[in-house]
Amino acid sequence: MSGLRTEWLARRETDTEVTQLQYAHKGVVTEEMARVAEVEGIEPERVRDEVAAGRLIVPANIRHPELDPIGIGLATRCKVNANIGNSALASGIDEELEKLRIAVHYGADTVMDLSTGGDIIEIREAILRHSTVPIGTVPLYEAIERVHEVEDLTEELILEVIDLHARQGVDYVTIHCGLLRSHLPLVASRITGIVSRGGALVARWMMAHGKENPVYTAYDRILEIARTYDMSLSLGDGLRPGCLADASDEAQFAELDVLAELTERAWEAGVQVMVEGPGHVPFDQIEMNMRRQQERCKGAPFYVLGPLVTDIGAGYDHISSAIGGTMAAFTGAAMLCYVTPREHLGLPEANDVREGIIAHRIAAHAADVARGLPGARDADDAMSRARYKLDWPGMFSHALDPDRARELRAGDICDGDVGAEDFCSMCGPKFCSMKNYRAACEAHPE
Repeated sequence: MSGLRTEWLARRETDTEVTQLQYAHKGVVTEEMARVAEVEGIEPERVRDEVAAGRLIVPANIRHPELDPIGIGLATRCKVNANIGNSALASGIDEELEKLRIAVHYGADTVMDLSTGGDIIEIREAILRHSTVPIGTVPLYEAIERVHEVEDLTEELILEVIDLHARQGVDYVTIHCGLLRSHLPLVASRITGIVSRGGALVARWMMAHGKENPVYTAYDRILEIARTYDMSLSLGDGLRPGCLADASDEAQFAELDVLAELTERAWEAGVQVMVEGPGHVPFDQIEMNMRRQQERCKGAPFYVLGPLVTDIGAGYDHISSAIGGTMAAFTGAAMLCYVTPREHLGLPEANDVREGIIAHRIAAHAADVARGLPGARDADDAMSRARYKLDWPGMFSHALDPDRARELRAGDICDGDVGAEDFCSMCGPKFCSMKNYRAACEAHPE
């Protein structure tokens, strides 16, 4: 695909407007939109119209020729993002490239590099040059790494770092632009305060300087950078709830109202945008949260972290998150940010990435089936037919994680090919229901 996209971009080199949103407004179906339509099985004109309305984004920086474009919005299947990245304590380029490989292999639709340790620029460059999926980042992390103290951060430095990410080819950036000084008193009664790293950093800066959020005041200049490279914006939820008790509070919704305003300003500037959503929400509040964002932000894609539906699942938070993610995707979320088993405990390792992706792919797929998306259930039906025939290779091929299915099957069978036997150890050859029913039908076809 990288060769093809290089050709696409070369043909548009002289165009004065470069964003997918600008092309859509002119009635143009770009090659990226056509690719999304091909993958999703929908008409290219529908992709164009959804992009024009702001309900679908195609994150595709013109400096990322290796990209195979995707669409994020309710007209397409729900997407899953995987977070990778080093910390000041662990991981380097080789480890992050391995995480990227695993993430893409197991079906992540996008990958965010959240590196906060050393070699941030080099790690990001390596990830971009090896990635066919959209890459997202949080430029604020790098900006903080460049200063001695958080209070030393400046608006100009933030813009410099955002511009660097755009020039390298980052497809979308999270910017914590909706958290204002006036929101800070609303957080005082929370159990966990501000749990967003970006949100907490911005809050600390505002309290130290007594000034407005520099990411908010620089927003128009950020839009200029984003428009130049067709880098999408992901409007970060700096006041997302970090526990069930803090969910759906005044602080969270005050920030959402600002993000709604900033969404429309991005559209007016020709910049693609999605909105980030909450992290911990009681199950019964998820639908209300999704509906509220859709109403306030006029259908802009909603990108949510989980949400986790319990606070006590340490070590199993990927399961708690996938439960919430299923409801979120069913009722309005366009992309789920995965949570791994190591959430709240430490930096994810390679196998954590795998488990987090599969859990959230199950959640997203379940929602796609429930929403009745064309073709969403095809693989499920094919799996069912293979199960009825005891066709093990067929079952493996339709599994979300074929490798895991084969691993478990191989551990269950002592001898021979893992796909050769027409039974499993649950029932054995004598008690297999499908084998017995099939034999009965063959013996009594009438």
